[in-house]
Amino acid sequence: MDVYLPIANLSINGLWIVLLGAATGVLSGLFGVGGGFLTTPLLIFTGIPPTVAAASAATQVTGASVSGVLAHGRNNGVDYQIGGVIVAGGMLGALIGAGLFNLLSAIGQIDVVINVLYVLLLGSIGGIMLREALQSLGYVSADGSKPRAAKRRHHPWIAAMPYRWRFYRSGLYISPIAPLLLGLVVGILTMLMGVGGGFLMVPAMLYILGMSAKVVVGTSLFNILFITMLVTMVHAFTTRAVDIVLAGLLLLGSVLGAQFGTSIAQKLKPELLRLVLAAIVVAIALRMAYGLILTPDEVYTVVPL
Repeated sequence: MDVYLPIANLSINGLWIVLLGAATGVLSGLFGVGGGFLTTPLLIFTGIPPTVAAASAATQVTGASVSGVLAHGRNNGVDYQIGGVIVAGGMLGALIGAGLFNLLSAIGQIDVVINVLYVLLLGSIGGIMLREALQSLGYVSADGSKPRAAKRRHHPWIAAMPYRWRFYRSGLYISPIAPLLLGLVVGILTMLMGVGGGFLMVPAMLYILGMSAKVVVGTSLFNILFITMLVTMVHAFTTRAVDIVLAGLLLLGSVLGAQFGTSIAQKLKPELLRLVLAAIVVAIALRMAYGLILTPDEVYTVVPL
């Protein structure tokens, strides 16, 4: 069943897009990521222009996050207090990202920047996550001795920040400046890359902020929900790169997939889940890097007017 995508200006198999949305929805429920880090590259590999892929994927991530937040909220797996602080930073970051998106589009470099950002961020974060997951499972030892489970503690920079607040559900007593800055960075990346930011937010919550693992996934989805909602609105009114047909097909699959992923997450070991997520992230980074060194079939890009 082929459907026509007006903004992307091409016809594509609608069932493939729905299945892609379902796959990213499962990832959303499993790992607390919006799934945009998978959706956007796969849409680009399919032939959809990076600008349209990034803007439309952000719309789909919103739907997947709604489903995931409701599921985790029922199990008290969301810290709404620290989540609200991150959302505030994310909204400011989204506005900054909109300015960068328009500037890079005007000079014709947005496609290259999107691809390079994916390679750098996914490659570095995926490598760190992969090593940590292997250590947790006992396959890799950092000091040559028997691997030990790392204690949950926030980064020394976080401890040095002033004006501490107590975030009870996360078990933290830290400055709100730290989660605010995290939200700012995620908001910018969401605007530029069409990602929910979960692939960055989840490791940062665990290893930088030191949040309790019980609330990391749900809180990440809570933030992704509001940040991508704003990003979708900004894209729709400024860049006009959101393809409503593409976003609708992705949304249809992702809402169903998120519920399925959440039920699986409650039955598997967290260490194994992190290993699977890390492997997926690294694989996508390698594929994006490979694409950067190839000569494209089409040297022009589609820029919505």
